[in-house]
Amino acid sequence: MTKRPCLQILSSETIERIVAEAYDLLSDPGVCIHSGRALRFLAERGAEVDLQAQVARIPAGLARRAVETAPSSFHLYDAGGQPMVHYGDNDVHFDPGSAAIEILDHNATRSRSPVTADFVRFIKLADGLDALDAAATSLVCADVPQEISDLYRLYLTLLHTRKPVVTGAFAVETWEVMKDLLLVVAGSEEALAERPIAVFDVCPSPPLLWSEITCENLMDCAQYRVPAELVSMPLAGATGPATLLGSVVQHTAECLSGVTIHQLVEPGAPIVWGGSPAAFDMRTGTPPMGAIETMMIDCAYAEVGKYLDLPTHAYLGMSDAKVVDAQCGFESGIGAILGALAGINMISGPGMLDFESCFSLEKLVIDAEIVGMAQRLVTGMVERETPLALEVIRRVGHAGHFLSTPHTRRWFREELFIPSSVVDRDFRRNWEAQGSLDAAGRAHRRVEALIAAYEPKSLPDEVTRELEAITLRAAQSAGMDHLPNENTDR
Repeated sequence: MTKRPCLQILSSETIERIVAEAYDLLSDPGVCIHSGRALRFLAERGAEVDLQAQVARIPAGLARRAVETAPSSFHLYDAGGQPMVHYGDNDVHFDPGSAAIEILDHNATRSRSPVTADFVRFIKLADGLDALDAAATSLVCADVPQEISDLYRLYLTLLHTRKPVVTGAFAVETWEVMKDLLLVVAGSEEALAERPIAVFDVCPSPPLLWSEITCENLMDCAQYRVPAELVSMPLAGATGPATLLGSVVQHTAECLSGVTIHQLVEPGAPIVWGGSPAAFDMRTGTPPMGAIETMMIDCAYAEVGKYLDLPTHAYLGMSDAKVVDAQCGFESGIGAILGALAGINMISGPGMLDFESCFSLEKLVIDAEIVGMAQRLVTGMVERETPLALEVIRRVGHAGHFLSTPHTRRWFREELFIPSSVVDRDFRRNWEAQGSLDAAGRAHRRVEALIAAYEPKSLPDEVTRELEAITLRAAQSAGMDHLPNENTDR
């Protein structure tokens, strides 16, 4: 029997208290919602709504029924219709973090604004990293108008990878265009609903508020049964209570309000209990994503989501470091390991630096090694044979070795995570002969090798043309004559 290693932050009693307090908050003080459509939905189903104040007092019973209709699991599919990501149970997947407005070049200490060529290099790299089960729209390109930057990054992603996509819309209008892009790849609304190829992050604003954009995006996702990923973001001590448990209570209330609105639109539509909360550093006024308290809040709210029988997500595996250094490694490694042990279904964060604002391709490939180790850890120690090793140890005896035994040849590849050349396990003399590179230097070599080895995705020509036509129309409406050249120098 194989035991899955796991992490538990909260007791059952504490989880029940968190959920009870969160349900109470839904009715007092209620939730501020800047969407007339959502307020009408809630009022029609029994919530006490103040239209002038834009506050809905949501009865606990209404929220509980919404949780009951939300599915406990679903899959994301690749562009070919094959299931790639299972949201549910304790299955763990990783995708690159998002959405960075800066990129860090190798050996640089100053970041810069990314452009189309950077995004294309990134998505080709992410496509080649098997540790990442999904892609993400991780960079915001500065060479297109801001009003189309969300849909443009989805367009580039769909062109260059067949992996499912974690994305998000920045406006009400662009969500419709992004949906149209997905429909081109999926083939129809029915196919997109049955085999979703993307999940949309939707973010309430702490404390207890939904903006018009995010609330409308949430309801649009429900209407078309495109998976939505709730990303509640209380900052403990700033936009949330200073106590970690207090911020988990607020996170729970915000996510419950999102589940309620979402399920009122379309009961049974897929939704994910996610977030990106953080501790708040009182010295610097920053939200450290690499703080251990941030990771504790993440793992705790994921336990609440599992208690409610909902799929889970978290932003982990990131660092607040400004370059690819030791801090970058230990913060990212701790977060990825804890998230995997907590059984969080989708962990977003590989590649991210500087409070979720900057992306590094070198960090992404280093993080892929961390992900491989984390996945190996949660696989546990598997009982391969019965007896466990009695016979092979007897056969080898006192003076032998196990290197050439059939037992070793049979099992070593399944038992060991074998990292890429990014991880140095060689003798010093060989390391010196290969240039004495540190982890960042070895990662840079792998970045260039994987991008060079990228094989273009074989989308049908008519699909590619339609994706370009939709994106070009949006670009022209924003004042552009043509789309940027993907090969323009950075």
